[in-house]
Amino acid sequence: MTRFRVRYHAGPAGLSSWRIYDDRGEIAWINDFLDAQHIRNLSPRSIRSYAYDLLHFARWWCGPKAPSMVRLSESHLLDYVRHQLESTPRPTPQTINHRLAVVRSLYRFRYGREIPRLGAAVQTIHKTRNPLGYGRPGRRLIGLRLKQPRRVVVPLSRDEVSRFWSSLRSYRDLSIVALMLFNGLRSHEVLGLRLDQLRFAEATVRIQGKGNKERILPLWHDTLQTLQLYLDHERPVEASAPHLFLSLKGRRRGSPMTAAGLRSLFRHHRKTTNTPLANAHRFRHTFGADMVRAGISLPALMHLMGHSHIQTTMLYVALSPQDVWDEYLRAVHNRRKLTFSSL
Repeated sequence: MTRFRVRYHAGPAGLSSWRIYDDRGEIAWINDFLDAQHIRNLSPRSIRSYAYDLLHFARWWCGPKAPSMVRLSESHLLDYVRHQLESTPRPTPQTINHRLAVVRSLYRFRYGREIPRLGAAVQTIHKTRNPLGYGRPGRRLIGLRLKQPRRVVVPLSRDEVSRFWSSLRSYRDLSIVALMLFNGLRSHEVLGLRLDQLRFAEATVRIQGKGNKERILPLWHDTLQTLQLYLDHERPVEASAPHLFLSLKGRRRGSPMTAAGLRSLFRHHRKTTNTPLANAHRFRHTFGADMVRAGISLPALMHLMGHSHIQTTMLYVALSPQDVWDEYLRAVHNRRKLTFSSL
C-alpha cells in the first residue's frame, strides 16, 4: 500500500516549503500546484491547508487501479464525498467543501478547464443577466457542494470574560487576551506580531492578516499600558527574535511563542476558571458582537476584523434572545413616546 505524507522544509525562494511525498518521492502534480500558490504569495497557513487537503485526496484517489487525473469527473467527486461521510471521525460539511474546492483548483491549474460532469456541462454562461433575472453577467459554476449549517456567532458572557481575565497572572498573557478582546485579533495575528509593528506614540498596531493583507488598528490605553509593562518587566532582554510575544520559561525561553503554546495557555485558564467556551477565537467573536451592540458600522467593523467579505461581518449582526428582548422594549418605548406626543 502506497504511503503518502506531508513534509515541511525551507527550500528555494520559488518553491513551496510544504511538499507531498509518496514511497517513490515527491508527487509532482501536487507540488507544482503548491509552488504556484507560493508564487502567488498566498500565506504559509493557506498553503499548508491546501497541502493537507490534497494529501487526503491523494490517499483516496491514488490506489493501484486509479485512473489518470485527467479523467477525474464530478461523479468521482461524489464517490469521494461518500468516502468521507462514511469515515470516522466524520468531517464537517465545511471541511468537505474546502477539500472539493482545492481539488477543483488543482484540476483547473493542470488542465485549464473545470472538472467535467457526466451528461451535462459543468457551467452555464449568461452574457447579459442571470436567466432568473438577478445577479451580474458572468459564469455560474455548477458543482457538488454540501449544504453547510448556518454559522451562529456565540460570544462569551461578561461573567465568563471576567472569570477568565482574573486568572491571568502575567503581563504577556494579559496583553494577548486584550488584543483579542479589544481589537479582535486572530491567534496567528497575535503570534506573528513583531516589535516594529507597535507604535506607542500613535497608539496603533500594524497587523498582517489573512492573505498578507495589512490593517492598522487603534490601541486602547489600558492595552498599551499592559504591553509596556510586559516589555519593561517580562520580555527576555537577551532575546534576538523580532516577535513581540516570546516564551518566558524553560528551554524555549526567548523563542517566539508557538501555536501549541498559545493553545496550552488557554486550555490551562479554561480549566482553572471553568469557562469551557473561552478559546482564543471566542474572544475575537466577543469583540465583534460587542462592537455591533455598541452601534459600530459594518464597514468599520469589517476593517477592524480584517474580513474580506461583508457577509462574514454580517454574522455578528445575529442577536441573542436577550438582545432581541432589549431591542423590543426600546422600540415599544419609542413608539409610545411618538404616539402620546401626537395626541
